[in-house]
Amino acid sequence: MMSARLKRPMVTDAVARICVGVLFVLLTISLAAEFRRTGHVTGLLLVGSEALVVVLTIVRRRAQLVDRSPAAAMLTVVSLVGPPLLRPTNVDALAPDAATAMLSAIGFAIVVYGKISLGRSFGLIPANRGVVTAGPYAIVRHPIYAGYLITHAAFIAAHPSTMNIAIITMADSALVWRALLEERILAVDRAYRAYCARVTWHLVPGLF
Repeated sequence: MMSARLKRPMVTDAVARICVGVLFVLLTISLAAEFRRTGHVTGLLLVGSEALVVVLTIVRRRAQLVDRSPAAAMLTVVSLVGPPLLRPTNVDALAPDAATAMLSAIGFAIVVYGKISLGRSFGLIPANRGVVTAGPYAIVRHPIYAGYLITHAAFIAAHPSTMNIAIITMADSALVWRALLEERILAVDRAYRAYCARVTWHLVPGLF
């Protein structure tokens, strides 16, 4: 019989996958309705980015080492739940849809490239699922998160409501903190320490 110690992580993992899927469906419904109403594509690009989270969450490989601390769990939840809570608004955009769509497309391309490079090493909670150093990871340590920040900024420029700004500020702050926790758990791996010696930037080359 499977021990309770082994069963609990499996149940938690299954719940996480279900929650991600449900939130994605709700986000898709909202932004699809906004597209039908306005023809704006910025939101659809956000949907595409989040869709990759769902797919890779399902096929990811088992972690070698996982951060199961309360802080890691809280930051993961906040950073994941935030984007699906964003909603299109009637507030005047800060830039034309063509501009926000282009910015979102850039972020989306970075996310796709990063996730293709990461493959089954993708995960939600900070963990070691293998060290990846190729592709955009040769430039920054967290290219996927960098792409998220760009797509989120584009969405806020298109829908700058107070609620959206508050949600994304909390979610992306948690995302950055989560990235640093991932580095801490990966630092146990000698290969990752060697990688960090070569790639010093976390998210933005020359800035952070």
